[in-house]
Amino acid sequence: MSDFLRGALSGTPADREAKKQALMEGVRNQVALQSAQTLINKITDNCFEKCVTKPGTSLGGSEERCLGQCMERYMEAFTVVSRAYTQRIAKERQSQLTSGAGIGLH
Repeated sequence: MSDFLRGALSGTPADREAKKQALMEGVRNQVALQSAQTLINKITDNCFEKCVTKPGTSLGGSEERCLGQCMERYMEAFTVVSRAYTQRIAKERQSQLTSGAGIGLH
């Protein structure tokens, strides 16, 4: 058995639960980081394509304004979607906790 699995399976149930929670938190952090990187890549690709019609050695004033506004719109949309998603997940978790309250857990 690998050291990782041996470490994950050892200890008291509380230790295992703490390790599981730490692992889940790490996975959530990695997913959030990947989402942020994907967002930045989409913003860069889409806003550049929309705003920079004649690439050169520098950006013109209108291109800079366009890029700034485009990036702001993407970030606003991302924020709205993220909040809605977070609220939905929280509501689902609360629903699961409430419906599981009367059930005996082992």
